[in-house]
Amino acid sequence: MAKQLLPYGSWKSPVTADLIAAAHVELSRLCVDGDALYWIEARPDGRNVIVQHLPTGEITDVTPAGYSARSRVHEYGGAEYLVVDGIVYFSNFADQRLYRQAVGEVPQPMTKTDGMRYADSVMDFSRQRLIVVREDHSVAESQPVNTLVSVPLDGAEAEQVLVSGNDFYAAPRLNPGASRIAWLTWSHPNMPWDGTELWVGALLPDGTVGERRLVAGGPQESICQPLWSPDGQLYFVSDRTGWWNLYRWNEKEAPPAGVTLPLYPVDAEFAEPPWGFGTSNYSFDSDTRLVCVYNRHGEYRLVSLNIQSLHSEVIDTRNSVIGDIHVHNSQAYFVGGSETRPIEIVMLDLSTGSVLALRQSQSIDIDATYFSRPRAIQFPTDDNEIAHAFYYPPHSAAFEAPADTQPPLLVLSHGGPTGSTGTVFSYAIQFWTTRGFAVLDVNYRGSTGYGRAYRDRLKGAWGIADVADCVNGARYLVAQGLSDGGRLAIAGGSAGGYTVLCALTFYDTFNAGASYYGISDLEALARDTHKFESRYLDSLIGKYPEERDIYVERSPIHHVDQLACALVLFQGLDDPIVPPNQSQMMYDALRSRGWPVAYVSFPGEQHGFVQAENIKRSLEAELYFFARIFGFQPADTIEPIHIDNL
Repeated sequence: MAKQLLPYGSWKSPVTADLIAAAHVELSRLCVDGDALYWIEARPDGRNVIVQHLPTGEITDVTPAGYSARSRVHEYGGAEYLVVDGIVYFSNFADQRLYRQAVGEVPQPMTKTDGMRYADSVMDFSRQRLIVVREDHSVAESQPVNTLVSVPLDGAEAEQVLVSGNDFYAAPRLNPGASRIAWLTWSHPNMPWDGTELWVGALLPDGTVGERRLVAGGPQESICQPLWSPDGQLYFVSDRTGWWNLYRWNEKEAPPAGVTLPLYPVDAEFAEPPWGFGTSNYSFDSDTRLVCVYNRHGEYRLVSLNIQSLHSEVIDTRNSVIGDIHVHNSQAYFVGGSETRPIEIVMLDLSTGSVLALRQSQSIDIDATYFSRPRAIQFPTDDNEIAHAFYYPPHSAAFEAPADTQPPLLVLSHGGPTGSTGTVFSYAIQFWTTRGFAVLDVNYRGSTGYGRAYRDRLKGAWGIADVADCVNGARYLVAQGLSDGGRLAIAGGSAGGYTVLCALTFYDTFNAGASYYGISDLEALARDTHKFESRYLDSLIGKYPEERDIYVERSPIHHVDQLACALVLFQGLDDPIVPPNQSQMMYDALRSRGWPVAYVSFPGEQHGFVQAENIKRSLEAELYFFARIFGFQPADTIEPIHIDNL
């Protein structure tokens, strides 16, 4: 059947905003307890629900109505629950208290003090307590205090501080027998992907931590994911070679003792920037085998590693993106996806190789012939360097554009800024490609998956290198004849929103942009942001206020006279990370200068939109905005937004 000829942007698409908003749940945070598997589902109603999967295939919600398993430690949370012997221990979002819940029963509070937040628990059975990261917000007008504490299971005794003194802690992990504890720590101005330390301490009979020893790490080495093996050896991930690789602490083996041994040296990443707690890129199947996953240039591999012989085998899966690996009884569980499959919970039988999807983040009921496939590209950028991206051409099973036209281009700048984008199927991208947009999903310098040197390219260059890469990516596609140079748009959220605002302010390449909770005033961010990121800009920009001139130079709000294209801003009004006044200031400035601008705010939303109606509204509003600016008529019926100066 011949395709209908229509201009790019005007194609009717089966990928609707309603589909994206209503059908999507975020799947994360796997936990294995005996033969039961648990995970977190972030639902469209804004709740984080713990879900149980039994060997029979039965799937049940564990978290009852009125509760949401979500921690606010470091604001980004993660590792918000633990399941041991059928008992769930979780941090409740509304009050940030720890709760204990037998599956099927009403949660009971374990902690009572207001102003405390908890994450990354581990069970200490021998002492009937949890050991957990605590963030103390009880003292007003001061930064919160982070420590490792013990929380009695019965609540009969007070919490006990076990480790303190540094700015941050993570990953308390007990060895078999609970005689020793390992943990990670770091202090300002480092972020955990810059420099951390791995410590081991002896647990004394009274439960306190005795003799302590620094195992690895320092201000220039990032350590992640410490884990004790079943036979009591300590493993971890370090980027000391320039790539996050697996190591074992060679404490008892000789010679030499007290050093660390690389297990699987490869130019690839066995970790991701730990914005949240609880990431897991490897898991033990036995005393002799672990299963691990690594990322190289956006492509993931699952590997079986014999930890005695160090013999490795790549495990074939249908997934191009893999994370959160857990192994039990030769069954590997992970969160995965591919170019044709959305994020899903996967069970892989290590003995037979059989793969079963236990839960999908969204169903795909649309003919796959509508979908665009990504292509990894490299392109030249500033300073004779190379940047990376995934290119999606416009594609539809029903429509095509006139042969003498090129498509509008939407450049996507991911958040982070140390994050990355991959090739997992995304309705959010197909929303654009099925309507006739080309999409360039950029892994700008600073992104993960390309080694520490690439990640560190953003140090001192935020607002410069990331912006140049997005600009040069767009120019590259125009030069290749793959997009219309007069209809170039850029969109991004959080740090990606800052990149958007900088690109529109300091370059004249793009014709329109969409900023989701983006930063317009770096000074305001340095003054107003939370503890975890309060010194982050030291490395990305410079010390504040000593180097205030750089902050002013790179803040779009101070250079709106240079901005000469259309902009739509989206903002959650309860955002603690990027305060709403950032978007408001940019909107006010553009409106007063006469440029087309729209501001869409959402009460009740924080840093990232989770409510279905707001996800739908923002996506349709972005399409409506680009249609008005680029002069095409979308096939969708969309509630208009008010655009000033148009």
